[in-house]
Amino acid sequence: MYPLFEQNWRLFAPNPDSVNRQVLARTAHTASNGSMRVSPWVDLTAMDRAAVEHNAFPSHTAQNLLRRAWASYVDTHGEDDTARSDRALMMQKYLSNIAADRLADHDDGGTFEFVQLRVVTLPVAAPGTAAGHRPPSPVENRLLPWWKVTPHGK
Repeated sequence: MYPLFEQNWRLFAPNPDSVNRQVLARTAHTASNGSMRVSPWVDLTAMDRAAVEHNAFPSHTAQNLLRRAWASYVDTHGEDDTARSDRALMMQKYLSNIAADRLADHDDGGTFEFVQLRVVTLPVAAPGTAAGHRPPSPVENRLLPWWKVTPHGK
């Protein structure tokens, strides 16, 4: 699977996430008069959860594609969203293609040239912590730059 994903033993000894991430995306389209039309945010993580929730045999891709693409993006870009290698550029393209494909399916064929992602991260509370007695958890709200995509992300 390399160069998209590294080989490791997580399949046999998984290391669960210690945070909940919500990946949202929106599109932009330049109208014929030159104005920019921006769509509302679409929750890509909710799409994944819906595909898995009542499915007795959910697809591995439905469960992990977006999550693993985001983890690989963060590993290759760091905090400043700057690609410093060919692998980083490839992961950026991979993540933008996932978003563009899902948004094209969601919008029933709507036209757009750009996608933007926002990732909201919330730490998972420690086991046994009562909801009313835990301190408020910090939230990271990461807004990525607009990425140019080909029609429908293809």
